Amino acid sequence: VLLLSQIKLPPMMEIITAEQLMEYLGDYILDAKPKEISEIQRVNYEQNMSDAMAILHKLQTGLDVNVKFTGVRVFEYTPECIVFDLLDIPLYHGWLVDPQVADIVKAVGNCSYNQLVEKIISCKQSDNSELVSEGFVAEQFLNNTATQLTYHGLCELTSAVQEGELCVFFRNNHFSTMTKYKGQLYLLVTDQGFLTEEKVVWESLHNVDGDGNFCDSEFHLRPPSDPETVYRGQQDQIDQDYLMALSLQQEQQNQEINWEQIPEGISDLELAKKLQEEEDRRASQYYQEQEQAAAQVQQVQGAASPASVRQSGSNERKRKEPREKEREKEKNSCVLL
Repeated sequence: VLLLSQIKLPPMMEIITAEQLMEYLGDYILDAKPKEISEIQRVNYEQNMSDAMAILHKLQTGLDVNVKFTGVRVFEYTPECIVFDLLDIPLYHGWLVDPQVADIVKAVGNCSYNQLVEKIISCKQSDNSELVSEGFVAEQFLNNTATQLTYHGLCELTSAVQEGELCVFFRNNHFSTMTKYKGQLYLLVTDQGFLTEEKVVWESLHNVDGDGNFCDSEFHLRPPSDPETVYRGQQDQIDQDYLMALSLQQEQQNQEINWEQIPEGISDLELAKKLQEEEDRRASQYYQEQEQAAAQVQQVQGAASPASVRQSGSNERKRKEPREKEREKEKNSCVLL
C-alpha cells in the first residue's frame, strides 16, 4: 500500500530484500511523526511508534489479527493493529454474519473469531440443550463460511471502501492490497506463479469463491498467457502458507525475555550476550521447524508423484546448505545497543 502511495524506491530498482523493506518502513514511520501536536499527543504517539517498531519484524511472517463478525472494519484490538493505525492504512475483512439470519446472529453475537471457537467448545460440553444447539449453529456458520468471506460482507465491503482508496484486505490468514475502481473491488496479484505474467496486476473481487477476473495496471481484462499459471500459483501459495503457519506457531510458542528478571546495573555487553543467546535459540528452532516443514511438504507432493521423491532429495540437500550458512551468520552477528 505504501509503495503505491507514499514510499518511493530508487529508479530502476527491481528487487528489494525484506531487510531493505523494513528499513524503508522504519524510516517512513519516523518521518511521519506529526510536527505540531500537544505534549500528551506526542507522548502517546511516541509510545505507539515504539510499540509498532517492536513488531515490525513480524511483517515478514505474519501479524496476529482477530476478526469480529459485526463489521468490515471491526477487529479485536491487538498490538499488531498499531501498525495500521500509525501508518493510517485502512484494514478490512468481509467475514460478516447476515443480520437477517436471526439464529446465527444470536449464536455468534459480538464474539471475535477466537472467542467464538472457545464458545463452540464450551457449548458442546454443556448439559443445556439450548446452548448445545447454539454451539452447533455457530460451528455450522464457521464451516459454511470457510472462505472467510460472505456475500453480506462483500456488499458491506463494496459500500465501505472509497473509490480509489488503497487499503489492506484480510482473508484466509492473508493480507492483500485492495483498491476500488469504478465501483469494483480489486486485489493486487502477488502469488509467485504470476511472477512472469507482467500484464497481470489486479484480480477482481466480485464473489466469495475466489475466481475473479485478472486485469492489467489500467484495469483492462488480461487473462494469464498460460492457463496453468493459476494452478501453479495456488499450489506454491499452499506450500508457502504451510511453512508460514508453522513459523507463526513457533513465534507464539517462543517465550519472550523476562526483562523484570534481568538484574539492574547489568553491563551492555552482558545484556547483548543475553539477547544474542535468545536470538540464537530462536533462529535454531526456526530453521529446524522450516526443514521439517519442507520435508513434510515434499512428502505430500511425493505421494502424488513418485518421480518427484528422487528429485526432492537433491533439492533438500541444496536447501540445507544456505540454511547452515544463515545459521552460522546468525551466531557470528552481534547486537548493537
